[in-house]
Amino acid sequence: MVVLNKIYTRTGDAGETALGNGTRVAKHSTRVAAYGTSDELNAALGVARLHASGDMDAMLARIQNDLFDLGADMCSPDIEKDADAEYPPLRIIEAQVTRLEGEIDDMNARLEPLRSFILPGGSALSAHLHVCRTVARRAERLAVELATMEVINPQAVKYLNRLSDWFFVAGRIANNDGKDDVLWVPGANR
Repeated sequence: MVVLNKIYTRTGDAGETALGNGTRVAKHSTRVAAYGTSDELNAALGVARLHASGDMDAMLARIQNDLFDLGADMCSPDIEKDADAEYPPLRIIEAQVTRLEGEIDDMNARLEPLRSFILPGGSALSAHLHVCRTVARRAERLAVELATMEVINPQAVKYLNRLSDWFFVAGRIANNDGKDDVLWVPGANR
């Protein structure tokens, strides 16, 4: 259980923060940047949800919860020690990736194939989902960079990769099932 009875601790005043295992690292470390970006994505998703309802809002709510799981995963190094841990850290699992894939397939079945790239925009929800897509891509790039330095959960990287695709397809759904997508016109302003 998480208990937050004091919000400021002053322990980060020197530019360091604690990881899930208590190790102190620089706040600018790649690991902190990776899970911090997933937190930023969660905040952007909270704004997107202001424009969502029904099934879309329910799917977005599940993703918000998953993003906290992802943050817990990314802030816990030493994945190779998980099996021996008294309290194994929370990790993204394959079922979370598979759920995203199923939702992408279900949404994509409602859409006509694209014949052009689309511009972020259209409805307010679609525009916000495209912001989420780009933040998810940045979080993925940081996670992939971290994976070149340390062992991380490969399912976390897969989740972020699928998530950006999910946001792309959901953005089209939010544009009247793609009928109101804003199409790119190459060289239109030459």
